[in-house]
Amino acid sequence: MADVPTAQQGAPETASETSAFLEAYGRMYLIRLFEDSIQRLFLAGEVHGTTHLYAGQEAVAVGVCMALRPDDYVAGTYRGHGHALAKGTAPGPLIAEMLGRETGVCGGRAGSMNIVDLEHGLIGCYGIVGGSIAAALGASLSAQRQGRVAVAFFGDGAANQAYFHECLNMARVFSLPVVFVCENNLYGEFTPMASVTAGADIAGRARAYDMASRVVDGNDLWAVHAVAGEAAERARGGGGPTLLECRTYRHYGHSKSDPATYRPAGELDEWRARDPLKLARERLLEDMTEQDLAAVEQAASALIDHAVQAALAAPYPDPEADVATEFRS
Repeated sequence: MADVPTAQQGAPETASETSAFLEAYGRMYLIRLFEDSIQRLFLAGEVHGTTHLYAGQEAVAVGVCMALRPDDYVAGTYRGHGHALAKGTAPGPLIAEMLGRETGVCGGRAGSMNIVDLEHGLIGCYGIVGGSIAAALGASLSAQRQGRVAVAFFGDGAANQAYFHECLNMARVFSLPVVFVCENNLYGEFTPMASVTAGADIAGRARAYDMASRVVDGNDLWAVHAVAGEAAERARGGGGPTLLECRTYRHYGHSKSDPATYRPAGELDEWRARDPLKLARERLLEDMTEQDLAAVEQAASALIDHAVQAALAAPYPDPEADVATEFRS
């Protein structure tokens, strides 16, 4: 990771900036607790199907969404719980959705991989690898007329899909206000990306389209926020798209059926030493007290505990009473 740019120490942060990053840390902590809760609920048989957990990558979604406006668009992946929470989806309706309950953000029908929350600009999370790239491109056609920005989160494996190139090409041709955020966690499902991906880095592929790009330490909240802010400003100002490659690491396997035995011994420990929550906490303690951070952590913990209990107590959708046609013969 030594070759990946990190946040530079410049002028001291203002009180409002420090407060914003404290809030962002609280959002990252909330995502981690959410994913830990989903893990427990899945093992208890409360979450059906599969889950793809975002733990370890929190600084990417939160750092990017800090740079966005509430009405900007975001398209997430099947690992999209973090994207939804970072964009503003409340944990209560999101956990209820994971449990298939009527109070879920999608009425209990989307499950883990296909969340939509239009109220907060989340146009969808996509089970198809790279589906978010095309969705955000489409949204950017509308965003261009509205002064908005569209963001596509996607994994490193999607960068080897054909429509990754098709969408980057179209975005540059029409100078669309879209930010392509590659969350490079080093593995495409079970395959090391280095063994199947040509070129020094994924961000370098933007050069073929004369597109702005950056490689950034995806575990550094400040660094991600800085490059995302530049990209969003460029897009909103008519400067066209940007490709960001955020180097990060997922703490769990690809999905619940993956024990991640393919990872080299010690690799997970090395990345846990650079846990994005740990790094953010250490930096925040330079300007505030342990009590300040503990208060944020306790608030997030209470919120998750309440959300879990409310979701478990919520009813399942009633296919007889519900007007949705997918339950009718």
